[in-house]
Amino acid sequence: MRRSYPITIAWVALIAGLLALEIAELTHFFTLPVASVVADPAAIVTALVFTTLLAVVGAIFVGLYISHRILAPTGFTPFEQEMLQMRQDVEEIRSTLQELRGGRPSTPVPPPVGGPRTRGRP
Repeated sequence: MRRSYPITIAWVALIAGLLALEIAELTHFFTLPVASVVADPAAIVTALVFTTLLAVVGAIFVGLYISHRILAPTGFTPFEQEMLQMRQDVEEIRSTLQELRGGRPSTPVPPPVGGPRTRGRP
């Protein structure tokens, strides 16, 4: 699967921006007073809606990724490839053997009529 360079650059820029924001919060480069956030109900509702929307969009993308990985057709495993090759080899051996026998089908050997005999007994 080919990756698109503009999309990759956009994701890298987004992650770098979030990392810079986190470092700014940890180093107290900017701080919001807790009293002003709690006192403003519109800020709380906006933050909750924004966080919820981001969580839903993230969950959708994660679900799409996981379902694509599960349902995407993949090739055969090395074991399955070996089994298919072995089956082809057996078919080739069978056809070669059929040619050597002169085209006649193989007849199974019938079991003995009297059954198995034991030694020393008639």
